[in-house]
Amino acid sequence: MAPGPLHADITPPRDAPAPAVSAPGSGGDPFAVGVALAPPPAALVSSPVSFRPQPLAPEDLVPPARVDASPERRPDGESAAEPAPDRDSSEVRSPAGPASDEVSTDEAPVAAGHGDPAAVPSAATGTTELSPPGDPVALLPLESSADGAPAAVGPGGTGLPGTTLVASTIPGTVPGTVAPLRPTVPAPGVGHRHRPGRRAWRALWVLAALVVAGAGTVVVVQLRRPLPAPTLHHTYVLSTTVAGTPPALPWPTAGEAAVAVPALGLDVASGPEPPVPVASLAKIMTAYLTLRDHPLAPGAQGPSVTMTATDEEEAIAEDGQGATNVPVRPGEQLSERQLLDGLMVHSANNFADALARWDAGSVPAFVAEMNSAAAALGMTHTHYADTDGLSTATTGTPADQLLVTQAAMAIPAFAAVVDQTSVTLPIVGQLPNYVSAVGTDGVVGVKSGFTQAAMGCLVLAADRSVAGRPVLVLAAVTGQTGADPLSAADDVDLRLVDAVAAGLRPLNVIGAGTRVGTVTTAWDVNGVAADTTAGVTLLVWPGMDLRATVSHEPLAVGTSAGAHIDTVTVLAGSERARVPVRLAGSLRGPPLGWRLTRG
Repeated sequence: MAPGPLHADITPPRDAPAPAVSAPGSGGDPFAVGVALAPPPAALVSSPVSFRPQPLAPEDLVPPARVDASPERRPDGESAAEPAPDRDSSEVRSPAGPASDEVSTDEAPVAAGHGDPAAVPSAATGTTELSPPGDPVALLPLESSADGAPAAVGPGGTGLPGTTLVASTIPGTVPGTVAPLRPTVPAPGVGHRHRPGRRAWRALWVLAALVVAGAGTVVVVQLRRPLPAPTLHHTYVLSTTVAGTPPALPWPTAGEAAVAVPALGLDVASGPEPPVPVASLAKIMTAYLTLRDHPLAPGAQGPSVTMTATDEEEAIAEDGQGATNVPVRPGEQLSERQLLDGLMVHSANNFADALARWDAGSVPAFVAEMNSAAAALGMTHTHYADTDGLSTATTGTPADQLLVTQAAMAIPAFAAVVDQTSVTLPIVGQLPNYVSAVGTDGVVGVKSGFTQAAMGCLVLAADRSVAGRPVLVLAAVTGQTGADPLSAADDVDLRLVDAVAAGLRPLNVIGAGTRVGTVTTAWDVNGVAADTTAGVTLLVWPGMDLRATVSHEPLAVGTSAGAHIDTVTVLAGSERARVPVRLAGSLRGPPLGWRLTRG
């Protein structure tokens, strides 16, 4: 139960003088009574003052009392009490007006308590407003000052000596008793305090709002963060050697030989090969350098070259030596293609020097370029001393000659030149190809050569079909002897070409639908499979190395199933085959929970 308003009776000691009590009803308040508190006698100081709390009725509540700092005046103009020289005088009046009756006493003033400021001094008016916060007023006991005089207890326990208390009496009380200071209700907005519960709820709401705002910010930031790219994990590995034993090849009993399959990177030699004179096989390098420096389309003639007296003199000298040549006249215009035709088809030695002077400015400069090109091609056992191979100092091996031949045959204009059975030139007209096999048995070129030092030399290029696939096979031979060294060389080369083609076989390296990897994401560690869209079958030679590499396109979330994401490149020697790789399923985006909780 909430406590009701309290009032207290002040019972003075038996030997203290009775206070003067004014008659009720004077001053317009029938219940007002004035109590004048003057400095008490010494007996009162040492006597206790008793307080007896009594409940107040709600109708006894009055507005706040006012404390006036000026001395209390009686109705007749006389002071209720003269203040002591060292103390202030104060007055407590009822807000209802001046009391009609006053009671003077020597008791010390009584002030409101509960720890709340009941009186607020005003510097401007010299008065103090008693504004209790709404709780019932309690009277506090007297306190003594340091000199033994009674001191009134003011707000917070501060003594206000010499005050005069004017209060209202309660109807029905005994005259001579002091009515309590009645509690008041403060004006709206004055003296209110927030209840602790309301403050706690407000703090909770603020905290909740901050939590919600912070959570919202985290959600927005997390959803806007870029997603990590998917990762392709390769599971397909190919690094092996083709099983089986290479077939025995029909190597010549004299001289040296070598075979090659450019598409497969296959190179096989008859054995250790010391460098030997190669005769007109040197003209393969001369034609290669000319087309490297002056590219030519297969059917084009190219720029014109003017023949000089030197060119005419060389042709005459070579004819006297029994060396092949094509007669020319000073001032005659021959195209680059005509010079190449005479050089490679009819093996004209004078055309080799003419091309060298046109390309490099001089024959020695061009020969130097020939040796540089040989080194770049890996022809470690070859040396060039001239442009046409007449010099015995121009030496090499069959395997080296196949290296430059592979590079030259990769030039369409060169392949077109050597694949002719004859050519027609000014002055002399039609000239046959010295490689009589060209145009027969799949032979498409390239060059023959003969000197007494070199004997029969020949490089052949022939097309063969293996498992339904066309294959270019090269064969080179040097040092062939006999009644007809060039025919002997031709026979050896053809047998080698056929034997190599028979030794090749198809191999299914990778099948369609082969899983080559898995695409994973940070939210899906199981991933999506990556499979090949087709199979690969290659021509292989026993003992050949097989390898595979995998390269992929940039991956992105949302890529649909069936998209091309990867390429598998299979290598058999130098042969390459590329197989597309598709995505078996879609790369779906992450779930909302992962996006919100990822680190």
